[in-house]
Amino acid sequence: MNQPLIIAKSNADLADLEILPRMANRHGLIAGATGTGKTVSLRVMAERFSAIGVPVFMADVKGDISGMAKAGSENPKITERLKALASPDFAFQGCPVTFWDLFGQAGHPVRTTISDMGPLLLSRMLNLNDTQEGVLSMTFRIADDNGMLLLDLKDLRSMLQYVGDNAVDFKTRYGNVSAASIGAIQRGLLELETQGGAHFFGEPALDLDDLMQTGADGRGMVNILAADKLIMSPKLYATFLLWMLSELYERMPEVGDPEKPKLVFFFDEAHLLFEDAPDALLSKIEQVVRLIRSKGVGVYFCSQNPLDIPDKVLGQLGHRVQHALRAFTPRDQKAVKAAATTFRINPDVDVEKVIMELAVGEALVSFLDEKGTPRIVQRALIYPPESQLPPLADDERRKVITQSLVAGHYEKEVDRASAFEMLKARAEQQAQAAHQEQQQAAEAKAESAGSGRMGFAESFGKSVVRAAGSQIGRSLIRGVMGSIFGGGGSRKKSLW
Repeated sequence: MNQPLIIAKSNADLADLEILPRMANRHGLIAGATGTGKTVSLRVMAERFSAIGVPVFMADVKGDISGMAKAGSENPKITERLKALASPDFAFQGCPVTFWDLFGQAGHPVRTTISDMGPLLLSRMLNLNDTQEGVLSMTFRIADDNGMLLLDLKDLRSMLQYVGDNAVDFKTRYGNVSAASIGAIQRGLLELETQGGAHFFGEPALDLDDLMQTGADGRGMVNILAADKLIMSPKLYATFLLWMLSELYERMPEVGDPEKPKLVFFFDEAHLLFEDAPDALLSKIEQVVRLIRSKGVGVYFCSQNPLDIPDKVLGQLGHRVQHALRAFTPRDQKAVKAAATTFRINPDVDVEKVIMELAVGEALVSFLDEKGTPRIVQRALIYPPESQLPPLADDERRKVITQSLVAGHYEKEVDRASAFEMLKARAEQQAQAAHQEQQQAAEAKAESAGSGRMGFAESFGKSVVRAAGSQIGRSLIRGVMGSIFGGGGSRKKSLW
């Protein structure tokens, strides 16, 4: 049986505050204002999961958690915290780490195909309205019905053009195709490409099994997505992480409540997932979060404000680490009250007051007990990370990348025959057929013209023979022949 994961200690009596591994797939929330210690809490939780052999996926939106690959070292703040925690058995160590990067610069490339992304998530990424989403869905259906793979952006662009050019042919079976919608989608794809989206679509697509590895020492792999550049395209960032959750939900088998999770997924800057999301997408997110725990996947949302998370999702987050909040505006005050009401009451802690008093590295903590019931909230000190706090140097990062289990696999991009190549070949065949038809028509016309000239010559010859039988005819022939051969008048008379 796996030992409980100690994340913090209660300020009141230094009691251990623990996550039970068999309850870790019940999801969680790490919240708090900027600079209050959310990233440290996230790192400590990831280290604890890795220590019991649970793989972790997390996005590095600030570029400051790559140091998890290397053991930490003493510094005054860590020494002070360990003294306050009375934790003499603390040991510095790094984690097995795999770096990923959609742009293929700070980690192994991450790709999926257009078909795997699907029209719903792609519509979210492109910010399409209902009509445009309908046209996009129709395009996917036509591609499927015609056996055309949609792998990368050029496939989808070609397919959209094909559907637009043949809209009349598709109207009866699939419905109206709006030329304006086709244009809007094409413009959205162009904008997505300028944001780096072209790097994300293609093959080899990410095999999710590659995320669920362990290191040589049996510790779970910590998969770190370089997101400091990606976060500049928030829709791409949020949709990519949602795609990953959806793929995990679709592909992983049901396991109920295992002794420990198969994977723990940290979703940083979680508010980006829910901002301006249409109802259909929100419903999908709620469904995935509700059901994915039965696949052995724990999801932990990280956000500045608990109000960033819809109530239906927030109600499913059993583990809570709430860092300090500030109440400068009415919305901030509402957030403080909302956060306070989500905890199981502790008569010794005035939650609403304490939330605004917490120091850096302090938090209000409540984890689930063995029955899945939230424990009473405690004001607590979070443990420091065992790994290095500063990010890795560039050469250290490159070394980790070249020595990883998947080194060299995703770097080799594959471009197999798909919709773009099929439509291009079809267009070339049609152009060649049209050219042949034009040649045949030209040859037929030339033959027809030649036949006309031969008929005129034969008629003219017969007329000459008939005309030779009369004096008038002979005079006429002399005149014609003379003009042809250029002879003089006197010579023409002597001939006749």
